[in-house]
Amino acid sequence: MGQIFCYTFALNLQYLVSTEMMNIEELHPCSINISSETGRLRAVLLRRPGLEIERMPPLIANDALYNDILNQHIAQQEHQLFAQVLERWCKVYYVNDVMCAMMENDTFRRNLVNASVDGNEALAEQLMAMTSQDLTRALIEGVEDPDWDGESANRYMPTPLYNLFFTRDASSTLYNRVLINTMSFSVRQRETLLYDAIFSNFFQGTTFCAANGDSQARTEGGDIQVTAQDTLCIGESIRTNRRGIEYLANTYAKERDHFNIIVQELPHSPESFIHLDMVFTMLGNHRCMMFEPMLKKTGLFANKHTTLIRIENGNISYHEMPNVLEALKKVGHTFEPVFCGGNDPWIQLREQWHSGANFFALDNERIIGYRRNNHTIDALNQAGFDILNAEDVVAGKEDMNAHERFVVTFPAGELPRAGGGARCMTMPILRDEANN
Repeated sequence: MGQIFCYTFALNLQYLVSTEMMNIEELHPCSINISSETGRLRAVLLRRPGLEIERMPPLIANDALYNDILNQHIAQQEHQLFAQVLERWCKVYYVNDVMCAMMENDTFRRNLVNASVDGNEALAEQLMAMTSQDLTRALIEGVEDPDWDGESANRYMPTPLYNLFFTRDASSTLYNRVLINTMSFSVRQRETLLYDAIFSNFFQGTTFCAANGDSQARTEGGDIQVTAQDTLCIGESIRTNRRGIEYLANTYAKERDHFNIIVQELPHSPESFIHLDMVFTMLGNHRCMMFEPMLKKTGLFANKHTTLIRIENGNISYHEMPNVLEALKKVGHTFEPVFCGGNDPWIQLREQWHSGANFFALDNERIIGYRRNNHTIDALNQAGFDILNAEDVVAGKEDMNAHERFVVTFPAGELPRAGGGARCMTMPILRDEANN
């Protein structure tokens, strides 16, 4: 189903928007360009956790890719503080705002509704009669089925997008265009419709999709990191498969004379290892956060392969490497690691479970992440990062620009239980070039 979404949506919804969607201009869409993980952030896309979280009952939590159900109110409070920090740093676009503006176009809303309801004509007409704001919410949060029997899990139509606040996964800004990812689990596949709409129409950018070339190819944004102009790091995981990675390799072999893709194989369980950014994120131009067993190939990472894919003048070659850092060094990018959880292997496991390696860079060595991972925050402090509280930043008591190197920490009790951290909840759109 995911590949059909990618293909159909690209055909139906890429059309001229200049005069039909004038209200979009009030949001001032920016250009698209991400050439590193650590250039100064200028624009990012967020989704505030909404009613979809409240609409997830325990009996479908596993199918929704959760370990537990969340308290919506607390999750919203935590996310709001996170978002307010970002708003003090860069332009923040919100999924609902952008979608609501685009819904003013009748052709657009009809195409999107039809693609979302899987042939349910009665539901399509119900949705089409809604205001733009209500329709946007309905496509994300669902509307109650009038025939619900009071017991089954299928109370809302379409199925709420429980994971949408993890804006990282369904699309990835790769240099000057956006990869619409092909999600591995059906509960997340409809997210790609919204992101294809946003980036094809609101930002008027160029999108591409692995499933258009190979129906079995799978990619997700948490596995893809833009390390440099010439290098991607990708996790081969339960979410991103080898065929998805080969699609990207073949794509760049046609477009670049020289390019590198570093592939790290990940365990398929437990759930905390779903993406590369759960064990490895960029903190700065030459510094990274890493789960130490991945580097040393111990524990669950024993026998997990690291592969360097080199592209030279259209030729693709594969090289086994000792680890990610050695592979990066081989292609001219040197990184010093800070270890998630510090140096104690017991604590490393605990803090990795709650996204202790999942930081998001606002700029070179200026990052944001969960406060709860105390030993990881201490390790960053020992590495020279100033520790800033999000509450102080939002209140104006701390000026992020006054610090050369910092980590902004925000409280998170509910959000980590959904299985992701600061990087997972951000879809960067525009960064400055990194100064190496």
